[in-house]
Amino acid sequence: MTQHLTDAPADDADRTTAAAPTGWWRDAVIYQVYPRSFADSNGDGMGDLPGVTARLPHLRRLGVDAVWLSPFYASPQADAGYDVADYRAVDPVFGTLADADDLVRAAHGLGLRVIVDIVPNHCSDRHEWFRQALADGPGSPLRERFHFRPGKGADGELPPNDWESVFGGPAWTRTADGAWYLHLFASEQPDFNWEHPAVREEFRSVLRFWLDLGVDGFRVDVAHGLVKAPGLPDVGHGEQVKLLGVRPTPYFDQDGVHEVYRDWRAVLDAYDGERVAVAEAWTPTVERSALYLRPGELHQAFNFAYLTTEWDAAALRSVIDRSLAAMNAVGAPATWVLSNHDVVRHATRLAADDPARGLRRARAATLLMLALPGSAYLYQGEELGLPEVTDLPDEVRQDPAFFRGSGRDGAGQEGTRDGCRVPLPWSGSRPPFGFGPVEGGPSWLPQPAAWKDLTVEAQEADPGSTLALYRAALAARRAHPALGAGEAVEWLESPDGVLLFRRHAVDGPGGADARVTVAVNLMDRPVTLPVPGRLLLSSANSDPAGAELTGSAAGAVVPPDTTVWWAA
Repeated sequence: MTQHLTDAPADDADRTTAAAPTGWWRDAVIYQVYPRSFADSNGDGMGDLPGVTARLPHLRRLGVDAVWLSPFYASPQADAGYDVADYRAVDPVFGTLADADDLVRAAHGLGLRVIVDIVPNHCSDRHEWFRQALADGPGSPLRERFHFRPGKGADGELPPNDWESVFGGPAWTRTADGAWYLHLFASEQPDFNWEHPAVREEFRSVLRFWLDLGVDGFRVDVAHGLVKAPGLPDVGHGEQVKLLGVRPTPYFDQDGVHEVYRDWRAVLDAYDGERVAVAEAWTPTVERSALYLRPGELHQAFNFAYLTTEWDAAALRSVIDRSLAAMNAVGAPATWVLSNHDVVRHATRLAADDPARGLRRARAATLLMLALPGSAYLYQGEELGLPEVTDLPDEVRQDPAFFRGSGRDGAGQEGTRDGCRVPLPWSGSRPPFGFGPVEGGPSWLPQPAAWKDLTVEAQEADPGSTLALYRAALAARRAHPALGAGEAVEWLESPDGVLLFRRHAVDGPGGADARVTVAVNLMDRPVTLPVPGRLLLSSANSDPAGAELTGSAAGAVVPPDTTVWWAA
């Protein structure tokens, strides 16, 4: 099976692959689907691939360019599918390989590209290689494909080094025969040894398998983790998870990973249709992230520096400038992201103690993000303004970070991820709100009753809803050549606490829509700004009929925590 985008209907011609390379990913808006929480087709309480396929028209109407699917591979689900037992099979929980093919074809028929997760740093302890390595015992050649080591201490009773798991506790587990194996995440997720040629060849084969099925690219999980420092040296202190993306460690962001990705790029470039790879790379600096995107390596990397920046004008301007400079230096597009399946939803994160302010800031942050040059990533449900669910009972939680970390000892939701993974509300007034086919049916995590007001159905009837804002913003971004594309912003003079910049069209014609001016008021009070053109969109009101700002022809009053787009 091969690329299916040529099957798209004629009225979607602008969304399909052109004969010449287009660099489609450089300004694409990509929507993350977490399959178990998106849509449940068979009523078992777990989202699945047929459920995703059935809801693809929602994404088409939303206006995104591509969908990224979190793992749906065969897995014991010790870490929600990021513990892969078979990279070429679909877990029965999610459907079949035929369902995956149907999804890709349906997406392409709607003009949507499809990116799938690939998990190369580690596998499941049920993976055939690891099971056989354990069964064969010490000296097995298969153990060389992982990191097996003898322990320290008189009887080897201590771990080989002081590395800690991202999920808490030691990064080593001892086997029945006395050897230890490395797992930077859960003990059910042994790390591969990427110095072994069989590992590299296996993943070349896995890439080709899914490329042959027609996927348009890969999101590379833990892209920074594949290669470890020679000798596996100690870090020297505890609480190492706090170093993630902040300081160098001997197990993340080693220079040897780049050889792997140069090899992968050659595989991708052998296929038509501009297939891409996106790095999830937590690095100490955005400049280190840019190294993954040098010519001949990967196409994009998630901008975690931007995601973790506080709601502060000076801090945001700094990270925007640094991001653009770092990416321009290697000829890569910047990326912008506010939420994903591993972090607190930004409607809560930006003002945890004030839900109304949090939503207001989230809407403003989205318009800021969508106005920046490069590619933007959306996480399922943010178009509904969904908050983090912070009151999940302990007995329903499933994140291994909760069971291994401090969450069980009174730290609440801190450090766990279930709260951002609660299934989406689609319709109706009772859980599961259309997530499953039967009203009152099961849902793998419980949804708040208040979400009845946040369903897709409810928001479609409200022209001022967050869903309406996202649809309007994505339509404007597609229509105006000054939004999204390009490599720079032109900063304009503005009061403290306000970001003001202009975007210029790159390839579009001149005239009324050749430039867009963006204002972001991050203060808790209104600000009056000169009117630079025709009001295009305001995060304070997504209804075009009611979006006009107060003020005069010479000055517009921008409310607190609001972003405004003007076309000039």
